Amino acid sequence: MYTNTEKTKKTSITAACVLAGSVLLPMLATAAEIDVKITNLTQGIYFTPLLVASHGDNQHLFETGMAASSSLQAMAEGGDIAALISDAEGLGAMVSANPAGGLLAPSTSTMVSALDTGSNMYLSITAMILPSNDGFVGLDSWMIPEQAGEYTIYLNAYDAGTEANDELITGGGASGVAGIPFDPAANNGTGGTGVTNTEAVSNIHIHRGNVGDTDASGGSSDLDSRIHRWLNPVAKVVVTVKGDM
Repeated sequence: MYTNTEKTKKTSITAACVLAGSVLLPMLATAAEIDVKITNLTQGIYFTPLLVASHGDNQHLFETGMAASSSLQAMAEGGDIAALISDAEGLGAMVSANPAGGLLAPSTSTMVSALDTGSNMYLSITAMILPSNDGFVGLDSWMIPEQAGEYTIYLNAYDAGTEANDELITGGGASGVAGIPFDPAANNGTGGTGVTNTEAVSNIHIHRGNVGDTDASGGSSDLDSRIHRWLNPVAKVVVTVKGDM
């Protein structure tokens, strides 16, 4: 348990550290409200409609090293969160969908205010990243602290492992249809031959990032390496727990 002095400090932790050491944090014992602020840290990547959910133990929207569910695939390849919402609500999760009212642009933020966690002790977040084939930003089952305060988490981009990262903008977006739906800022080129048509890893894993090139009318990729590349982390999340539990 934190001391009174420690409670006043802001805690900054990476998602990886939280998952590895979450047993050190107190668990939420009773119902609480939390605010969740999400910031897109990239310079040229957009987030599709976000799904923010509080849920119980042993429940996941996704898990690294595991195969993507069909619901996760629909989100990662086309930004469709409807099936994930249905899955989460079926497990008793408290859900906030699309808090930004559409795409979350680079270097902008959105807020989920007063999310009622009920008796749920864990927080998860997902959204597709555009332009990408099956990339998404995610937080998997972060344990919500018991004590009031502001907690900062940095999120990585993941590859769903369901589609080859050919980096070709074809209008594809349905599950199992190859290609990237579109570039929201229209900074893409055309005529790419494809970076790859196979992937060695078919489970969810850390995304390697877009490769891109600088050829606007050919090359291997339809993405611009000067705009569409990224390095992790891609998002910052600030969770404000309201009142000691």
